[in-house]
Amino acid sequence: MSKKYSNTTADYLEWSEAINLIHKLERGEEWKMSLYVAVSIFFGLRVSDTLSLTWEQILEKDEIEILEKKTKKIRKIKINTQLSIHIKNCYDHIKPNKLSDPILISQKGSVFSLQRLNVVMKEWKTKYKLNVKNFSCHSLRKSFGRQIYNQSGENAELALVKLSEILNHSSVAITRRYLGLRQEEISDAYNLLSF
Repeated sequence: MSKKYSNTTADYLEWSEAINLIHKLERGEEWKMSLYVAVSIFFGLRVSDTLSLTWEQILEKDEIEILEKKTKKIRKIKINTQLSIHIKNCYDHIKPNKLSDPILISQKGSVFSLQRLNVVMKEWKTKYKLNVKNFSCHSLRKSFGRQIYNQSGENAELALVKLSEILNHSSVAITRRYLGLRQEEISDAYNLLSF
């Protein structure tokens, strides 16, 4: 949790580190948490939308359609084949009561809270020595965005336009700032100076 009156912004987790985290959680038989990280980084949803997902929405599906809570916009998401296999594997280990159950039910029988997930993620940061400064639930959505951007190569500007639409941002400038690109570009400008 952040200190009172402080301004903290979630930082993204490098893609390779996020994938490693999924596998470490899986090896530790933390199936729900492995699923949470995988779905978060592959779908790029806000945590409130991830927590509302049910098994029947994602199990053995090629794509899903959700109504985003914050924007009230419909979003279609294609489910990656590897992710689909991971979802099925997690389902087989978690063994939920019904397909209509949310995918992230705690031991108490309720859906995990944002606060609890953030506490768990801080524990992961220490336990797995994750290389990320401000790590929270929102970091996973940012990891999704950064991976799309980083994979775009020479089409970086086109990727920003696509991400702006995917993330439902009102402009590419907001997406650029959201991904931390604006600050990186400003910092790089200072590096151009020589003495």
